[in-house]
Amino acid sequence: MKSSLLTRPFYFLWTTQTAANAADVLYIMALTVLVLDRTGSLVSAALMPLMRSGAQMVSGLIAPLLINRFKLPTLLLMSQTGQFVLFVCLAVYLKLNGDGASLIAVFTLVFAMSFLDGWTVPARNALVPRLVAHEQGLLKANGLISVSDQVVQFAGWGLSGVIVAFMGANSTLLLTAFVYGLAAAFTLGVKEPKHSDRTRRSPSGQTETAPDMNEAVPSSRWHTLTEGWKLIWRMPRLRLLTFMDVVDMLGGSVWVGAFTLAFVQIALRQGEEWWGFINAAYFAGTVGGGLLVLALNRIIGSRYLAAMLTGMAGYGILTAFYALNTQPFIALILVLLMGPFAELSIINRRTLIQRSVAKLMLPKVLSAQATLLHLVFCISLLVMAGLAEQFGIVNLYLAAAGLTLLALLVGLLGYRTFHDAEAAGAAND
Repeated sequence: MKSSLLTRPFYFLWTTQTAANAADVLYIMALTVLVLDRTGSLVSAALMPLMRSGAQMVSGLIAPLLINRFKLPTLLLMSQTGQFVLFVCLAVYLKLNGDGASLIAVFTLVFAMSFLDGWTVPARNALVPRLVAHEQGLLKANGLISVSDQVVQFAGWGLSGVIVAFMGANSTLLLTAFVYGLAAAFTLGVKEPKHSDRTRRSPSGQTETAPDMNEAVPSSRWHTLTEGWKLIWRMPRLRLLTFMDVVDMLGGSVWVGAFTLAFVQIALRQGEEWWGFINAAYFAGTVGGGLLVLALNRIIGSRYLAAMLTGMAGYGILTAFYALNTQPFIALILVLLMGPFAELSIINRRTLIQRSVAKLMLPKVLSAQATLLHLVFCISLLVMAGLAEQFGIVNLYLAAAGLTLLALLVGLLGYRTFHDAEAAGAAND
């Protein structure tokens, strides 16, 4: 696939999101250390990710109102600039007040930043189809974004720990403010093609001309807020893809640190160092998986559904073997192999969603899905913790494997619906 399929504005989008993700990792690590040092309470530190998910969920609920009012690049710029300004305020406040800083003020600023961040992923994923020169570049674009996301996660947590230890939490926050500033600056290069608001690909694969956003018939706020949700419910493809995403999130929460640590200690009978090895192997596998999808771009072609189902099957089976295994070295190999299958599933599912919805409606659909997934993640953490205590950590991972295989079964049962849509889209490429 030629690189010309990806436009210059796409590379600006890719860069700004990579910088923003790196800044997120840095500031979460720095604030976690700061809160732990101040309170000595793991509960207080755990409030931060929970608060972030809650803020992003609320943000996703009202995002359609903003999508109706602003173009996606403008919305992305507002989000990144707002986060930069708020973070500068946070860093300066902590630098000036030191140990006297109020945690209520810190958490309030974190909530506000997370609220703004709730627009970025739906806006980014909705912009991707508009910034590729041809739909054949869509899989490549999603693969590149996924690889950069995983690299930041894989390298970021380790490097951020070193940076915090070397520079201290307060100085790390100032460095993070600079990275947020870079992210906001790169957002200025994200320019949406003028024709993208006027043309779109319909769910059946046909090219349609759509009215300009400013010429659209005014609608009630309730209609605007629920439009994406209604479309997900009305379209069988979207309903099934969303269900698969929900199931993945339910099962995927077993890879949260507390669960993986419990599995290493109980099932593998190893210490915390093997917890680090398992996490590193999992992220390395996902990075390798993203690169594999890029390498297989031509082979996959428009067979997104077959690739997605293959990824889900491999991931579910390997998770089951991981749950039943008691040898640490074999566990490392299994999680390393899971990564490519997980990425094959995630990247192709994202591409399928982007191809199933008209471009003007895609931001609202993605906002609805993001809100739902944030809610499911919060619920899943509580449910999985209860299941682990009741039935044991091994059975928890077996349940996660079963959930993935259940989603695979749903995909196989709905194969014809997806296949017809893929064939229609391929015929019009």
